[in-house]
Amino acid sequence: MRAPRIRVPNSEPALFSIDGTRFVGVLQRLSLTGGSAVLSKGPIPHGTMGDIAMNTVFGKVSAHIEFLQTGADGVPLAQAFRFLAMGDASAKRFAAAAERMEREGYSDAPRTKLSPLSGPASAALGLLLHSVRRLSATLVANRSSVKS
Repeated sequence: MRAPRIRVPNSEPALFSIDGTRFVGVLQRLSLTGGSAVLSKGPIPHGTMGDIAMNTVFGKVSAHIEFLQTGADGVPLAQAFRFLAMGDASAKRFAAAAERMEREGYSDAPRTKLSPLSGPASAALGLLLHSVRRLSATLVANRSSVKS
């Protein structure tokens, strides 16, 4: 089952960086697993690692990401990305911001009265997903340093 996608209102910018090169993107969609943005730099090769920094009403969120395919969400210039690692403070801010945008009707998930993963169960699942991503990013980093 795919994480609900949230349409990002107001052409919100995000700062992306790859190997110290910074560029701006306009966020299109977000989910707990990643998102998509139209990048000022143009398409980035699939599999490229980078970072994202974005502001939310709950504070700044930073994460390590992997760029995926272009044409995300049917928008030819939008490029998908997935979160690989996110610090605890950023994860809490991002989850709170995503929950607020979902409550305000920006989610593509059908609205239901009671979700089986509401409240504590949803938070626990989010923390588990976050931990798995951190472990994955550590393994990828260790594998890269061993090859060097």
